[in-house]
Amino acid sequence: MNQAINQLNELIEVTRDGQRFYQHAAEEVKDVELQHLFRDMAQAKTQVIQALAVKVAASDEQPAQGGTLLGRMHELYADTRAHVGNHDTTYVDQLEQTEERILQAFEDALPDAEPDVRAMLAIELPKLRACHERMRQVKRSRH
Repeated sequence: MNQAINQLNELIEVTRDGQRFYQHAAEEVKDVELQHLFRDMAQAKTQVIQALAVKVAASDEQPAQGGTLLGRMHELYADTRAHVGNHDTTYVDQLEQTEERILQAFEDALPDAEPDVRAMLAIELPKLRACHERMRQVKRSRH
């Protein structure tokens, strides 16, 4: 497996962390607006994952199927904090941090990416920046 495919699979894993966390949080929060937002954000992550997976599969490689240990630990940490503090606000805070992590992973991958991967990342990055900004605004409105 070449470096570009490894890089894409790592981005799939980090994005899948966010997708799963949003799906989980949508089931945990009480606020119906947050439930809808979290489902929308999970769907946005699904679309990014699909785009990356198509690129991996086009190289006759297997797209990553899981997430990361760090992502799972972050979700468990949020669950623990939610049971102690303000439930909905905790998930908003933690998901904003997850957005930051995803965005950073994509931005870090860009300079070293092969030209075709760089082109794909350039298409996906504005979507990820919009998701990050959306969660940042929700976080600000709740504090």
